[in-house]
Formats: sequence, C-alpha cells, structure tokens
Amino acid sequence: MARNFNGAAGVTRWWLIALLVLSVASIAAAWIVLYPPGGSAGDLERQLAALETQVAAKRALVASTRKHVAAVEQGRAEGDKFLSEYFLARRTAYSTLLAELVAAADNAKIKPKEHAYATEPIEGSDSLSMMSISANYEGTYANLMRFVHELDRSPRLLIIEALNAAPQQSGGTLNISMKIDTFVRQDGSEP
Repeated sequence: MARNFNGAAGVTRWWLIALLVLSVASIAAAWIVLYPPGGSAGDLERQLAALETQVAAKRALVASTRKHVAAVEQGRAEGDKFLSEYFLARRTAYSTLLAELVAAADNAKIKPKEHAYATEPIEGSDSLSMMSISANYEGTYANLMRFVHELDRSPRLLIIEALNAAPQQSGGTLNISMKIDTFVRQDGSEP
C-alpha cells in the first residue's frame, strides 16, 4: 500500500503542477486579452487617428514648402532678369553708358563735354558695383529738361544724384554738371 500511496501522491503532484500551469496560462491569456501588447482596439484606433492626423499635417507642410520653394525660385528668376535688364555688364558698361548718354544728349540737343567714371564695389555683394559718372553739358533749360526726360526713359537704371546748372554770361545757355549713378554686375565669364 505504501507503494500505491506514493504513486497516488505523485499523480496528484502531477495534477497539481498541470493545474498550476493551466492556471498561469489562463491568467496570462486573460491578461493578454484584457491588455493586449499593442494596446486595446480603442488604443490602436486612437493611435491610428493620431498618426493619420500627423500624416495630414506633414503633407500640408510638404505642400506649403513646395509653394515656398516655387516662390523662391520665381523670385530668383525675376531678380536675375532684373539684374540682367537694368544693370550693366562690367565688360560693356563704359561703352554702353557712354553711347546712351551721347544718344540722350543728341535727342535733347544738348552739347556733351567731358565725362569721368568711377566704380566702387557695393558692400555685401561680390558681383555688384556702383558706377558714378560725372558729366558736363551745355544747353538751354528746355534742352536740359528733355535730356533729363531722355535719361528717365533709359532702359538702364540711371539715378541722377546731383544736378547743377549755372547760366553762362552770353545768351540763354547753361553750364550743366551732373552726377549720375548706375549699377554694374559681374558677368559669369569674367574672372
């Protein structure tokens, strides 16, 4: 009988171990069902909604950034167009400006005298300079007004910084001295 008792105790022990293992497994399964590792269905739906909101916000940011990039590129293109249209190329600046001043003087029937040019770099720019022209002319007041009008209609950006007109002793003519500023840009082909 002692043998059966030990055998029954061993079987009972095995049943207890099996019952304990099943209980632990049931508790673990219940835990997983109640608190899933990735979160409950409601948690997952909230996470999904938050991620979809983030994706929509990021897409809006990308669209906004693309618009900004397009605006910057358009601004750069328009700036380059402005520079090439109104600023003189350094290589041809003197001859172009002299030709324009002589043509404007001829149209206004004003007599050109001496011209002096000086070019200074613009602070903060490696490719732009300001050219100052000191020019003297002789003509009537009406001719001077036509000349100023011709300079104003110039396709270049010409700024009259100073204008002095002094009458001559003889007749109604004026001695005119002007200081004109314009801008010069480096060409890509220049060193």
